[in-house]
Amino acid sequence: MTISQGDRPAVLLLHGLCANPLELAPVAKALREVGYVVEVPELPGYGVSARAGGEATPVRPFEEWIAEVEAIHDRLAAEHGRVAVGGLCMGAVLSMALAARRPASALVLISTTLHFDGWNVSPWRRLLPLAYLPPLRRRMSFRETQPFGLKNERLRAWVEQAMASHQVSAVGAARLSAAALFEASRLIRHVRARLSRLTMPSVVLHATEDDVAGPRSVHELEARLGHQPEVHWFHDSYHMLTLDNERQAVARTVRDFLLRRHPLAALPPTPHGALDEQHA
Repeated sequence: MTISQGDRPAVLLLHGLCANPLELAPVAKALREVGYVVEVPELPGYGVSARAGGEATPVRPFEEWIAEVEAIHDRLAAEHGRVAVGGLCMGAVLSMALAARRPASALVLISTTLHFDGWNVSPWRRLLPLAYLPPLRRRMSFRETQPFGLKNERLRAWVEQAMASHQVSAVGAARLSAAALFEASRLIRHVRARLSRLTMPSVVLHATEDDVAGPRSVHELEARLGHQPEVHWFHDSYHMLTLDNERQAVARTVRDFLLRRHPLAALPPTPHGALDEQHA
């Protein structure tokens, strides 16, 4: 029996701030292989193009980011019924903002950043609100630095070369604008006030050595989400969990959680072992 696209549940994945869908490619691939319809959209005014040059449209207010993903969610829901949502870093925060307004069937929260307190965050960050003043945030930007969220040295070298030559890589743009960071800070405040509304099943994946967001973000999710999340810690990666040393385990963890909490229903089961071999 052939299963039509409309019979397949959907998964909407959101990339990080000033980044692009490439950073979620391993997770998206694992989910498509077992039968999910997966969408990882480029979001204008939030991300950057994956093409050389890292083209970015002017930063939009975070309310417009939410409106954009609401429209995508509504289209997927109309076509496929059930939709799970999730994301990486600020994409995880944006997915929670969406889930507070739409009936997502499950939440996937990877390297969630409710606090910028990882071990590689500069102590000067406490002065960042000064850069949010209107005259400055339109002009200022901050260069991404080593380790780029990656513990894998080979990937880190590749990212550094890509950023130097093309101003963009699989982990995002070479620079973060103060305007984008300002809107991200507003989004975080918006979401933190709504955590208790999120009562759908959720999974949290986080690195113990996250260089951007320390364990505090996970502890807040555990304490304040409306449904106790399933938490998985990873010990051989940094912030970019979906691309780093444990990317295959991360993809399997997301896949297995969704198969349990956002099931494929009518689709015949796919042997996990076969997929594991493909990702080994």
